[in-house]
Amino acid sequence: MHLHQSCRAVATAPGGSIPFRMGNAKLGACDKGLMDGAAWLRAGLLLLLVLLAGCSREPPEARLRAALGDMQAALEERNAGRFMDYVAADFVGNGGIDRDALQQMVRAQLLLNQKVGLVMGPVEVEMGEGRAQASFTVLATGGGGRLLPERGSAWQVTTAWREEGGDWKLHFARWERH
Repeated sequence: MHLHQSCRAVATAPGGSIPFRMGNAKLGACDKGLMDGAAWLRAGLLLLLVLLAGCSREPPEARLRAALGDMQAALEERNAGRFMDYVAADFVGNGGIDRDALQQMVRAQLLLNQKVGLVMGPVEVEMGEGRAQASFTVLATGGGGRLLPERGSAWQVTTAWREEGGDWKLHFARWERH
């Protein structure tokens, strides 16, 4: 039984509801089908707009700032793996350290400090085509998890980033005590 046949069967059945029969009489839903051509076009355009809105991405600078914020949160949550997800395979840092050395340094700091805190100052971002530089100061604290941190240092950090597959990856960093 097709949809329009089932509509007629319910509308003409002795037990068919009055509101249903009245709706069919007013709208002619059973005779016209569920939607006419213009309604299909409107529904299709609406669906296209929803899909396009879902595909839009944040601007590159906003995504870079979000990556920095997530790296900060990862360290404070003692999640070295999530922090390293943002570091490029060819990373170079102070003294020529590579990605593996950075990962070991991060793990060592997390083992040394039961609680890690980071307070970042304003981030200055310079954007280029698929590349960016971000500079900021950060106050890093650590310790055994007591009320007050046992250690702390202020650092001036300069970072260089590039887009890889739509994600920002850190490929250079320099940090100096401030």
